[in-house]
Amino acid sequence: MYNGTGLQTPRGSGTTGHVQSNRFSVRPPANNTGADPTKGFVTAGKPNQEILEHDRKRQIQLKLLVLEEKLIDQGYSDAEIAAKLDEANENEDSANNAVLISGKNPQPTI
Repeated sequence: MYNGTGLQTPRGSGTTGHVQSNRFSVRPPANNTGADPTKGFVTAGKPNQEILEHDRKRQIQLKLLVLEEKLIDQGYSDAEIAAKLDEANENEDSANNAVLISGKNPQPTI
């Protein structure tokens, strides 16, 4: 018997009593995340400002594409569509810059 495994004695068992380890047994990994288990969940750090800025720009582009599709459906000419898109883009940029200057960080809309 080795570490409590195997037979007490191999006598009368018809075996040699040799104990093999199971090398293919999958054990759950140790929890080495560095988190203190008494505190609960690990909180994320501050979001990356470049990623937030990129998300804001994507939202503006999405709004402009929706506006462009509406204008095309309404039958505006290409020159009128371009002028209205430029105007809307300037309005979105000025509104976005006002939010950035005020220091408020708007949550991205989903």
